[in-house]
Amino acid sequence: MDVLRQVEELFPGIESTPGVCGGEPCIVRTCIPVWVLKQARRLGVSEEALLRSYPALRAEDLASAWAYVRSHRAEIEEQIRGNEAV
Repeated sequence: MDVLRQVEELFPGIESTPGVCGGEPCIVRTCIPVWVLKQARRLGVSEEALLRSYPALRAEDLASAWAYVRSHRAEIEEQIRGNEAV
């Protein structure tokens, strides 16, 4: 089984697609990278505010994102650092 399929099966609602958002894990139906949501949460943005700011997001998308972050903490931190440097 390839890595992309494993991500989708283990974390429904999260997908990594080469050529889309740099291949970073994103919420399905959107181009919202998981690291963006994690960084917003770290900065004090509530889930309610995230849902208002991104109308395509659903509460279950956030639950999947947080589960992905818990399992891929180092990867997400690296993506945040990499994007802060830009």
